[in-house]
Amino acid sequence: MDGNALAGPLGEIMGTDLTVADLTCAGCRTTRRLAAMHVFDRAPGIVARCPGRDDVVMHMMRTAERVLVDLRGSLVLSLPAPTA
Repeated sequence: MDGNALAGPLGEIMGTDLTVADLTCAGCRTTRRLAAMHVFDRAPGIVARCPGRDDVVMHMMRTAERVLVDLRGSLVLSLPAPTA
């Protein structure tokens, strides 16, 4: 799958469409749209990997009480500024 598969789960908790966000991979330092990441949902949670190096850039997991979003593999998460 591509990063568009994250639109629903992330939109629920963040209140916005994060597929338009840019992520900078900590491994290769390339910036890409979240929608361009390779997404896997067979691990515990959902994993987004950089298409350039296959590094994990984001991991999202739900527990009974929380939603955990791990961005350790990303240097920067950049969102477009809201329009007035």
